[in-house]
Amino acid sequence: MATKSLRTAATGMYAQQLNIQVISNNIANINTTGFKKNKAEFQDLMYQEIPSSNLAQNNIAGPQASGEMLQVGSGVKASSTQKIFKQGDLQPTNNSLDLGINGEGFFQVRKADGTFAYTRDGSFKISGEGRVVTASGYVLEPDITLDDDVLQINISRDGEISVQSTGGNSYVLDNIQLVRFMNPGGLEALGDNLYAETEGSGQPMFGTPGADGFGEIQQGFLEASNVDIVEEMIAMITAQRAYEINSKTVQTVEEMMTITNNLKR
Repeated sequence: MATKSLRTAATGMYAQQLNIQVISNNIANINTTGFKKNKAEFQDLMYQEIPSSNLAQNNIAGPQASGEMLQVGSGVKASSTQKIFKQGDLQPTNNSLDLGINGEGFFQVRKADGTFAYTRDGSFKISGEGRVVTASGYVLEPDITLDDDVLQINISRDGEISVQSTGGNSYVLDNIQLVRFMNPGGLEALGDNLYAETEGSGQPMFGTPGADGFGEIQQGFLEASNVDIVEEMIAMITAQRAYEINSKTVQTVEEMMTITNNLKR
């Protein structure tokens, strides 16, 4: 039974180690544009029925004691990590190609292999071919290409792109669409501020910014991460204390085993 207690305490220490890894990733990405914090979730392990006493185990105390069984758990395991899609603060940049989303919705981008991904990072650039791309070079979809004579670009809250050329002409160039999901928590994080659809997230739904629950586009703003440093510090202290008390359990069991061994002397 002592070794079982050691293994149970070890599951608690391992779970808190994973919890600290999740918290440290949140803190490391506090300045990452559009980053959404993760939350570790845990489940208790299987339970085992054991006799309430040695008398009951050996059936010495009679039939009245034989039915006294107790359920004792085997510890804890990390079951999943969940993305928290709470809105981040919109910070002004005064850059015409910095686009923040106020509300639900994602930008759709096309990766080099032709597949699509989704992002809340609206720090777009102009490629050498005049395409609107992300900082990592992924093309914004639907594809938007600017002519060489574009002098100024204005993007409205509903995604309408109007430009002014060097010749003084102004015209509407295109429209930006946003994508949202029935369950954004089911998206798979790919790194590079990108997400991929999964069976859990559902199919992407396209729409006009500001309509039908899609967020509005804010030109000249970028969405900050939604990591609250105070909450993360509290979570880190709680995890540290939980790890510490589990290690105390290991120490206590070891001391009990030492006492048992010394009974032979």
